[in-house]
Amino acid sequence: MNAKPWFLGLCAIALMLSGIALRNPVEAQGFAGLGTTAEGFAIPQLGTSFSFPADHGPHPDYRIEWWYLTANLEAADGTDYGVQWTLFRSGLVPGEKNGWSSPQVWMGHAAVTTPEKHYLAERLSRGGTGQAGVIAAPFEAWIDDWRMQRLSPASPGNADELSETVLHASGKDFRYDLQLQAKGPIVAQGQGGYSVKSAAGQASYYYSQPFYTVEGKLTLPDGEIAVTGQAWLDREWSSQPLAADQTGWDWFSLHFESGEKLMGFRLRDSGEGYTSATWISADGKPAALAPGKLKVMPLEMADVAGRKIPIVWRIELPSLGLDVTTSALNPQAWMATRTPYWEGPIRFEGTHGGRGYLEMTGY
Repeated sequence: MNAKPWFLGLCAIALMLSGIALRNPVEAQGFAGLGTTAEGFAIPQLGTSFSFPADHGPHPDYRIEWWYLTANLEAADGTDYGVQWTLFRSGLVPGEKNGWSSPQVWMGHAAVTTPEKHYLAERLSRGGTGQAGVIAAPFEAWIDDWRMQRLSPASPGNADELSETVLHASGKDFRYDLQLQAKGPIVAQGQGGYSVKSAAGQASYYYSQPFYTVEGKLTLPDGEIAVTGQAWLDREWSSQPLAADQTGWDWFSLHFESGEKLMGFRLRDSGEGYTSATWISADGKPAALAPGKLKVMPLEMADVAGRKIPIVWRIELPSLGLDVTTSALNPQAWMATRTPYWEGPIRFEGTHGGRGYLEMTGY
């Protein structure tokens, strides 16, 4: 979901970069404009099948999409680390044009989280100039010198364009260079990739690659650190995925020690919120759970960037016997970007143990 995407202020940034001025663009656009009408953009339809490798690439008829990777990593001494790499696309109008006529705006976020520090960087680009973009095959996503790229071309029409990739980003005081290898299949979220976000029926197309193993190195102020671990890539695109009264979300990706996975989110509104989840077997078979089956409850708050942020959560799926409590590696994992949010690695224990990632927006 990530950001997941539905990203507060993204449309305001798009307007800023395009030279269009509004007296208060964030307020005028609402929650990233994503609870407003789609204004001529395409709308996801139930029953549409993914087409690979084409769907690894951009979808300019839709207003927003992202390529969103999070990784739980560990050094030889047992220290935990987290890595984020995200590329967002936002369309000012439907469709694509060449050169400076392109209506696409691109934004990149990168971060490294340690138990003591949270390093982050942000990049912005207009479309049509070659500074940022995505190619479906051979797969490559980039903004400036940040890249997620397939190691070698896959066979034509093969969904495995994402199976072996390299990942790079850098910012003030950090850099990472990682290799990722998929040990399981691509997973469709929701109803065959149609992910409903509200009782009113707003939805996105959404698939994941949650089976990456990772090895590589982090470069931090104290030097290079060899790391290994696991990563989760989310791909999502839509035009109006939020209801007008939804104010933010809490998104979890969990890697269980048993090899199973869970994606779950709560979209907050004036009531109990809207929850959705997908249980993923160790061999990659998804089971979408009915709305409301996932129960998430904040247990402990922390002062983060001048606001109260929930950094300990209880997650329950009574139908599957899941009852776990999460804890943040670094409660101060605040993304102080133009659109601020919380994003960081977590551990959890209870009926199940493991690691994962948590994203929280709208706080």
